[in-house]
Amino acid sequence: MPVYNPPAENIKFILHDVLNASQLSELPGFEEVSEDLMDQILEEGGKICSEVLFPLNQSGDQEGCHYENGVVRTPEGFKEAYDTFTEGGWCGVSADPDYGGMGMPVLMNTVMQEMICSSNMSFGMYPGLSQGAYEALHHFGTDEQKELYLPKLIEGTWSGTMNLTEPHCGTDLGLIKTKAIPNDDDSFQITGTKIFISAGEHDLTENIVHLVLAKMPDAPDGVKGISLFVVPKYLPNEDGSVGERNGVRCGSIEHKMGIHANSTCVMNFDDAKGWLVGEPHKGLKAMFVMMNAARLGVGMQGLGICEIAYQNGLAYAKDRLQMRSLTGTKYPDKPADPIIVHPDVRRMLLKSKAVTEGGRALAYWTGLNLDISQKHEDEQARKEADDLVALLTPIVKAYLTDMGTEIANECLQVYGGHGYIAEWGMEQYVRDARIAQIYEGTNGIQALDLVGRKMGQGYGRLLRRFFHPAQQFIEEHQADENMQEFVFAFAKALAKLQQSTAMIAQKGLKNPDEAGAASSDYLRQFALVALAYMWCLMVKAAQKKLDDGEGDKEFYEAKIKTARFFMQRLLPEADGRFKMILAGADTLMDMDAEAF
Repeated sequence: MPVYNPPAENIKFILHDVLNASQLSELPGFEEVSEDLMDQILEEGGKICSEVLFPLNQSGDQEGCHYENGVVRTPEGFKEAYDTFTEGGWCGVSADPDYGGMGMPVLMNTVMQEMICSSNMSFGMYPGLSQGAYEALHHFGTDEQKELYLPKLIEGTWSGTMNLTEPHCGTDLGLIKTKAIPNDDDSFQITGTKIFISAGEHDLTENIVHLVLAKMPDAPDGVKGISLFVVPKYLPNEDGSVGERNGVRCGSIEHKMGIHANSTCVMNFDDAKGWLVGEPHKGLKAMFVMMNAARLGVGMQGLGICEIAYQNGLAYAKDRLQMRSLTGTKYPDKPADPIIVHPDVRRMLLKSKAVTEGGRALAYWTGLNLDISQKHEDEQARKEADDLVALLTPIVKAYLTDMGTEIANECLQVYGGHGYIAEWGMEQYVRDARIAQIYEGTNGIQALDLVGRKMGQGYGRLLRRFFHPAQQFIEEHQADENMQEFVFAFAKALAKLQQSTAMIAQKGLKNPDEAGAASSDYLRQFALVALAYMWCLMVKAAQKKLDDGEGDKEFYEAKIKTARFFMQRLLPEADGRFKMILAGADTLMDMDAEAF
């Protein structure tokens, strides 16, 4: 049976020692956000994840969702768990207090997302989709729409969805066929079919609020003709209560590789009544607010899988007895040594630990800057933080989800044959992790976003938000004897990243295929360098604790040893990616399609 313990000590280390998250108390609206308050939220959130959500993860996967005549029933225990979740206010951790939210920083919601995804990724998608709907309506909804929908989404009595994909189009949304015909009032009749709609139909809430991309009759071709509409499952009465059924039905649910306890639906809109969100033909702008929030959330799914896979791989490696150590017996009182004595098992576990802890720092740093971008009183500080979040979003989404699959597979390998057996729970993490590399924009699309949009935006302005503080850190710490081995490795990798950035920018202007061919390797190179930066920050924080004689000495020494492993064993991959980028587009594009 799998295990999960919220990694509170590691989370607190990142929040308090590395990021100094209490600085958020200086921002308007966050005056009460102290270190103690953050720790309380972490503790209570950890309890509901480990005690309520995690026990349903394996049973929910085995049972799956049930579909009959347009009705979807979630696995046994999910409705009760959802009610407990909503009663605790967990749907509105970072939501606007004016509509009933806690008003906590996005950073704390990021922490909660990680723990939810570790404990029960399928469950987490239900409130996760609602959060995306909340973001879109909060940014672009009318006052009437906000008053009607936001309190319900925050309290969790209503849930939300994103309806983008259609049978003939996914990434190329300009091809959508769903129509929005205006009525005599301010509503529209929405007709069309959407597929792959997560949480599109279920029994957890009294109403489901669908955000739907559609085209009006006068819409121009392509993405410039897309509008966004809010289409509730049940039409609200004037007092906000649930009224008559709208013309939207679930046609079927998908039978899929993983996330069995989350309903993935085909949604049929048949003259369903909807209302415009934002401006006509500007729906993609509104939807991207929702999608960017979702992309960071999906990144946390990857991180959550990394953490739960590592915890279970580690527990098994300490318990499983097989053979003796290569350098002689380590546990003479046992018939064999636990497999954690073997170098290759340690390689897999240390890789899992280094990626998980480094990825956590990167994700939380992004969450911190998202708060600064929204709340800081200085416009320039807001803009700089927003630039950094825009730059890091595709990296967090793509790298952490790639590693979710990779680390789940590594930790399954630790189990050997037992990892392949459902009873142990590891094979579920491999299956669940895989979708995160695909939805909310495949990781190849994230890479194209990084090189095609983020790299050149503002003549490299976004890139400078990372390169400048990174270079400054190197200059400030290169003479520190305790930091030199880490700073020098980071500096070399950063220089190579700057080289590949310049080369891709130059070649891509002449031939866009050059940028496309380099994109995935560049994103991975950037991610590794970003994690190297995070590990430098963690070493600095851990070394300070050791110098001051504070806290758990073994904990901080382990941070430094893990950083050393990352720099020597994982960061060199960035150099390999640099060489792949140098190869250019010819090896990919020279072959005719018929020759494949």
